[in-house]
Amino acid sequence: MGKLDLFSGLYKGKKILITGHTGFKGSWLTIWLKELGAEVYGYALEPTSENDNFVTSNLKEKIFHQVGDIRNLDLLKKYFQQVNPDIAFHLAAQPLVIDSYINPHYNFETNLMGTVNFFEAVRHTSSVKVAVNVTTDKCYQNNEWLWGYREIDAMGGDDPYSASKGCSEIITNSYIKSFFSKENTAHVGSGRAGNVIGGGDWAENRIIPDIIRAYKENRESVIRNPNSVRPWQFVLEPLFGYLKLAEKLWTSGKSYSGGWNFGPSSYENYTVGDVVEEVRVLIPSLKITLPDITEKLHEAGVLKLDITKAVNQLNWKPKLNFKDTLKFTIEGYLDELNPDINVYDSRVKQIESYCNK
Repeated sequence: MGKLDLFSGLYKGKKILITGHTGFKGSWLTIWLKELGAEVYGYALEPTSENDNFVTSNLKEKIFHQVGDIRNLDLLKKYFQQVNPDIAFHLAAQPLVIDSYINPHYNFETNLMGTVNFFEAVRHTSSVKVAVNVTTDKCYQNNEWLWGYREIDAMGGDDPYSASKGCSEIITNSYIKSFFSKENTAHVGSGRAGNVIGGGDWAENRIIPDIIRAYKENRESVIRNPNSVRPWQFVLEPLFGYLKLAEKLWTSGKSYSGGWNFGPSSYENYTVGDVVEEVRVLIPSLKITLPDITEKLHEAGVLKLDITKAVNQLNWKPKLNFKDTLKFTIEGYLDELNPDINVYDSRVKQIESYCNK
């Protein structure tokens, strides 16, 4: 555990409740917390496929696993009060821009009322000392600026997904000011990160999963929007941030409430095309086409976060450069595709390597 613990032993023996633990980031957070000695409780929908990180890492047998919809307030509150967690992380969400166009009602219901339900459950469970809502870089009103968005910039979003995440942040701020500002109430923060990549993510319409699926099936992968710039991060980078934020909220209280950005360094600006070229280096046999067609649905072309606040106040900073980010990511997928490798052990090994950076 010592090699994985960058948090002064805070999580050992704590009861941690994670919504969305069957998802990509949620499952990685679950593994890290379990290895830190925490008692992990999850509340989420069933995983979407047998390829999901939750399944391949066999987490169902390793933690307390409650199947439930984040829109079901009664069940969520009941589970919170049954567990009596010390710390809660909210990751349950509809996570994709394209899917938000396909079913905007579900997107808004899940991402808005899911946030409300999470904070209602926290508010009515006296054991919770710290709660962290995980949103996205897309919560900001995107003006296609060349500089990074700061935590004080306006929330917004034109597509349904981005709008729902901006709303989730506004809801978080409302609960902090209305219910969590007094003494003896939970200390609440939110973590904003975007374009997180890593082994175990098999969601549709995401660049790396789409490439790996095509590689696995020995077919060509067609890449959309090769010129779009994204804040590429290996999954452990923002998780390190969320865990640091929860640590600070636990030890120092409400002075750490509110929103926090977790992204790559400002000079790490890379396009979808750059990602493709780096993955080609790591898997030379890839078959990839970069078409001239640009996106039909609106999706931001430039998105950057200013991480100064987290660097200065949380003692957090990115550990990996662009090449390391892609190397960790592709190694994670190749381990999954190797039947002789235990996926859970592979994840723990990557967490250990990351912590030693």
